[in-house]
Amino acid sequence: MISTYYVLGTMSGTSLDGFDVVFCRFSKSTSGWDYQVIAATTFPYKDELRTRLSEAFHLSAREFVKLDIDLSLFMAQSIQQFLLKQPITPDFIASHGHTIFHQPDIGMTSQIGRGSILAARTGLTTVCDFRTVDVALGGQGAPLVPIGDALLFGQYDACLNLGGFSNISFRRDGRRVAFDIAPCNIALNYVANKRNMPYDYNGDTARVGNIDDTLLNKLNSLDYYRLKGAKSLGKEWFDATFIPLLNASKASIINQLRTLTEHIAMQIAASSHGKDGEQMLVTGGGAHNRFLIERLKSLGNKEIIIPDTKTIDFKEAIIFAFLGVLRMNGEVNCLREVTGARINNCGGAVYKGTGIS
Repeated sequence: MISTYYVLGTMSGTSLDGFDVVFCRFSKSTSGWDYQVIAATTFPYKDELRTRLSEAFHLSAREFVKLDIDLSLFMAQSIQQFLLKQPITPDFIASHGHTIFHQPDIGMTSQIGRGSILAARTGLTTVCDFRTVDVALGGQGAPLVPIGDALLFGQYDACLNLGGFSNISFRRDGRRVAFDIAPCNIALNYVANKRNMPYDYNGDTARVGNIDDTLLNKLNSLDYYRLKGAKSLGKEWFDATFIPLLNASKASIINQLRTLTEHIAMQIAASSHGKDGEQMLVTGGGAHNRFLIERLKSLGNKEIIIPDTKTIDFKEAIIFAFLGVLRMNGEVNCLREVTGARINNCGGAVYKGTGIS
């Protein structure tokens, strides 16, 4: 027996590249899950909204709520525009939202982009707020993609995402292991912006720089890298811990980019070390950074697999669409062995739609 679901998945990452929307078909049979991407696109943020998102941690309560509403309306409008071109109406939306606060050690995680507004404006049932149940159960609320890695991309020994932060998922001794590794595009873009570049295209600027040993040693000595077990990173940590080291560095911008690239590759290589020749699927915006990929190949021992462009750019949105399927079916979509929660759980708030208006 085959069960089929048509789902719209959305994602907005910490690197602020834009609002990702992907329309997927999921099929379940006796052999497991399969998926197909029907359509996908990214809606870029206007400068004003991007600036507000980047500064959201410092907004007043009123400004923060207003940002939540404005982002929700932008997301709803983008989804409506996207749906006009689709021949099939999705069964529902599964939306990650945009993370602003993430401090699970004090029980805090916040993703803005209201499911209520998406459901009201699009008429489609919307699943959102995937992380808070896990945090309430004592978990990190992150990473959430490992169950999708296991069920949709299980043919690979490891799955690495190079987004705002790098994170990894793999199997070890019969269990799923996953965690955030280090800042990635959020750090590279921060430095690139100082040269009025939105990002370092292909890592070309970093490639011609030199490693600054003083900065590299300080970055590699951060306490986070010595933590074991379930662990995750948020922008608060990046702002408070990582940025001061970059700002205090006397290295040139070019050399900072080179040093950051080496730091990221070193931390990933150390975190993903396993049997020689294991295959690691690499996705996220950083997969387009040719120099970073070269350094990963040089420092690591896994075979790097770079998939098609849609998988690179939309894998997280695909998996959140899939997490929505599991939520609507009442199945586990968050693994305690990954997040450190007391139990496996099924996260996600559901706002019922009223049909396309």
